[in-house]
Amino acid sequence: MHKLLENSPGKKVFYLGNEAIARGALEAGVACATTYPGTPSSEISLSLFQVSKETDLYFEYSVNEKVALEVAAAAANTGVRSFCMMKHVGMNVAADVLMTLSYIGVKAGLVILTADDPFMFSSQNEQDNRYYGKLAGLPILEPSTPQEAKDMMISGMEMSEKLGVPVILRTTTRVNHSTAQVTLGEIGPINIKGSFTKNPFMMVAIPAVSRRLHTRLLARLAEAEKLADDSPANFIEGGGPLGIVVNGVSYNYVKDAIAELGIAEKVSVFRMGFSNPAPKGKIAAFLKGKEKILVAEEGEPFMEEMIKAVAQENGVIIPIKGKAEGLFSREGEFDPALVRGVMARFFGVADTPPARIDQAGIPEIPARPPNLCAGCPHRATFYEVHQAAGDRSTIFPTDIGCYTLGVLPPLSAADFLICMGSSAGTSAGFSKFTKDKTIAFIGDSTFFHSGIAGLVNAVFNNHNFTLVIVDNGTTAMTGHQPHPGVDMVEMGFSGYNRVSIENVVRGLGVQTVVVTDPYKVKKSIEAIKEALDAPGISVVISRQICPLYARSVKRPRRGPFTVTDKCKNHRTCVDKLGCPAMYVEAGKVRINAEQCTGCAVCAQVCPENAIVPFKG
Repeated sequence: MHKLLENSPGKKVFYLGNEAIARGALEAGVACATTYPGTPSSEISLSLFQVSKETDLYFEYSVNEKVALEVAAAAANTGVRSFCMMKHVGMNVAADVLMTLSYIGVKAGLVILTADDPFMFSSQNEQDNRYYGKLAGLPILEPSTPQEAKDMMISGMEMSEKLGVPVILRTTTRVNHSTAQVTLGEIGPINIKGSFTKNPFMMVAIPAVSRRLHTRLLARLAEAEKLADDSPANFIEGGGPLGIVVNGVSYNYVKDAIAELGIAEKVSVFRMGFSNPAPKGKIAAFLKGKEKILVAEEGEPFMEEMIKAVAQENGVIIPIKGKAEGLFSREGEFDPALVRGVMARFFGVADTPPARIDQAGIPEIPARPPNLCAGCPHRATFYEVHQAAGDRSTIFPTDIGCYTLGVLPPLSAADFLICMGSSAGTSAGFSKFTKDKTIAFIGDSTFFHSGIAGLVNAVFNNHNFTLVIVDNGTTAMTGHQPHPGVDMVEMGFSGYNRVSIENVVRGLGVQTVVVTDPYKVKKSIEAIKEALDAPGISVVISRQICPLYARSVKRPRRGPFTVTDKCKNHRTCVDKLGCPAMYVEAGKVRINAEQCTGCAVCAQVCPENAIVPFKG
């Protein structure tokens, strides 16, 4: 039995924040859960994916976030509780649905989780998705701990049903990836039998209908504001004249800082866990008698602007600061020392940080740039594309995935990147207005996510570039989640179909399509040359399984290789491939047998055939 299915109410267990959220979904009786994988939300979907094997929960890895929200929205309007989760940039893809779904509303609870990523540990930007809640007119809940994340999953579902609108559960990386004690509740019954009552003049968003729905949404928002004022998620601690307003993980940092600075008698803390719509009544009450207010929130000055507005409406004139030079930045992630230092400066108290641990004698960890894994087929593909392109002047638009690491030397196969699925679209622009040969890269999962649209556009408008689809048989970067091209039987699941990338590409009208095995270097170079020479749109499908995924599905492992005395030390293998299994010792190239996956690509690029299978 999956550990999240233990039905022992009151028992205390240690969960990762994302596991606690998945458990909250089970306790809330979620019947439909949808997603497109993305860090820092990935473990929520992985947990529910595994749980779906043992329960009536319907779970799907959708083709992208927009489709995921469409599936969940329909399910919620048949009367079954639904949950749609994504990382923060996924909300940009889902936004087209979100903005009108807030008008249409829901019949049963629908919680939409957005996992924001301050400091961009694994993202292309650090957008603050609380503004999506304000833009769409939807309630936002923000937990500070894994326990709260679980509990807010349940209360958010109940609030969604009460108001008839989706509720946004907004987390940040540090809450998603913290481990803490969580008290279990009872797993809720799952209602999987929905029904749909037609009411097109309230559910088909034509202009005449939407005008009425907008009026209804604003009324629901006013009702939500009353809930925010009374919500236990918005609470005040302490009674001092110095005020601090916090949300999310900042609450924990502020609590520690108050104790370390010895200012507990002087400070009042307003923790805002229900942050949209603004709890104006509670904010106004908090402002009374305060000398100054500090707002500690990662990301943008969302609460700060809200509190300044309420202060102005109530004629309160005191310093209210948060994002300012010398205080908090709009960039990056907070940590306890940073928060303590800002509080000390703002409130004019001495900051005497705890003595640092003596690290004398501990050797420094050597700096190591991010790199593709040993044996990654993308490395071979990039090498082969460079060889096939030869002396041509090239532009390499790329996309979101492991292969984005191709930006680094010696591979140097990434020149432009905006977002998921953008490589095909941007290639059209580059190829239209330059004489350079445009060669775009996109992963198999990203191709299904949103790359198809760019390719359709390119075919229709008769653009001229080569799209290289690096197909490693899984969504590798986020932890080997399935996509429509994956063999689900190999993953242990049945009842799924499998979509052929090659058939899709040919069906779109691409005339030149070649399929290569990047581990066969010479054949791949010749095939890629053929694609590069073809006029118009050509597609290369470079297909070889991710070596880490191959290990997880128990495929036989290839034997490692070694460098013999025939080596003349040209170092072509090192200089052109940069495989982390290779290293230089005493001036000679060596291969770490533990890391080597036996792909044999280095053996094929060696000019002296000095690299051979290891016979230990």
